[in-house]
Amino acid sequence: MANDFSGLGLSTKVIDAVAAAGYTKPTDIQAQAIPLVLEKKDIIGIAQTGTGKTASFVLPMLTLLESGRARARMPRTLILEPTRELAAQVHENFEKYGKNHRLSVALLIGGVSFEDQNKVLDRGADVLIATPGRMLDQFERGRILLTGVDILVIDEADRMLDMGFIPDIERICGLLPPRRQTLFFSATMPPEIQRLTSRFLRDPVKIEVARQNSTAETIEQRLVRVPGKPEEKRAALRQLIRGEVGLKNAIIFCNRKRDVATLARSLERHGFSAAGLHGDMDQKSRMETLDSFKTDKLMLLVASDVAARGLDIPAVSHVFNFDVPTHAEDYVHRIGRTGRAGRSGVAVTLAAPAEGKYIDAITKLIHKDIPEVKQNGVLAPVDDAEEPRRAERPSRGRRRGGVAPEAPAKREERPSPRHHVAPARPSAEPLASPLVEGIDANSPFGSDGPIPAFLLRPGKVV
Repeated sequence: MANDFSGLGLSTKVIDAVAAAGYTKPTDIQAQAIPLVLEKKDIIGIAQTGTGKTASFVLPMLTLLESGRARARMPRTLILEPTRELAAQVHENFEKYGKNHRLSVALLIGGVSFEDQNKVLDRGADVLIATPGRMLDQFERGRILLTGVDILVIDEADRMLDMGFIPDIERICGLLPPRRQTLFFSATMPPEIQRLTSRFLRDPVKIEVARQNSTAETIEQRLVRVPGKPEEKRAALRQLIRGEVGLKNAIIFCNRKRDVATLARSLERHGFSAAGLHGDMDQKSRMETLDSFKTDKLMLLVASDVAARGLDIPAVSHVFNFDVPTHAEDYVHRIGRTGRAGRSGVAVTLAAPAEGKYIDAITKLIHKDIPEVKQNGVLAPVDDAEEPRRAERPSRGRRRGGVAPEAPAKREERPSPRHHVAPARPSAEPLASPLVEGIDANSPFGSDGPIPAFLLRPGKVV
């Protein structure tokens, strides 16, 4: 294996950019993949997350693209990503390592205006980074011609196919020239996906730098058994966060988008710096939240699995699985958000009694048990399930999308009703009973229950 990047066949411009970024020694996947990409080989690259897969195709692509020039609406290379976040981060890699090049890079993702993307495409894009849906939208609008694509990269291939992109991938491959170079990169490669690679790749070279579905040795994994009620589970998470030594920041994963929002609000109410990230957020909000987390303005990022494959933040100290993932492969990707690039990290999974079957599936997949630890102390009997509902309920006079009015001033203390004596009423007529039972079925008020007392009071004669 090469001891530095200079022995991999990369151009001087690329090597200088890598050195300026502070990297001196290639990772295993980079050392094996880069020379093969430069030889125009088709590749299936399997490596656990955090091992440098992105640079293993970005660096040789930059070298290959130094000769030639893109024409309008005809990109020279195409990189497909399963999520907007991952596509944006690949774009950042091209900007970082391609700073000595004059290459045009187009990013086609949802949530961004077509007009801005069209300007880049009309000038000609050397590199097109896209999610499948937006790329096909632009193709159908006549903004892209794919006949000039020389290199196709399908990144996070298993996730791409798991998310239902198989028809889109097949269609896109049909639009590309048959004589092209195709690169598959993924952390896992289930058998059903291996069957599909025969349709996309020609005589591929398989590179596997780590056992499939393995987890990084730099990650300390823990399993904590917790109660099944949501409020008890939230209390357990808060206690774990407060008691964790060396916690700088953390990503907390939930299985459902609605639980992401609920948990993020609950953590905020209990004094934590937290925000949610899920697929229903608009792109601007998602990018702002990610930026706050990357720049340490935000300590806790509560996320759904849409973020599991798309985040490349080097210094995440902890990952918490608030929900055990229902798909065992997602466990590998979730905890891979920490312990990246040789750093140490901690991954804590909270397992309710009903989630035992998912834990069994994970241990079977990774071929080892997750060490079980006891939670320190006794869980406080805090039930914050009702409090969130009260806090989320809009106050009277609040309009949808508006700002809630200021809370009214605290009312003056009053004596208990048992000791309170009501003042004499000016009317001598006694009040009707607050609730009157036995209403006639023919009553205009129906027979479903008692009539409110205020409706039984005598009217004023005018």
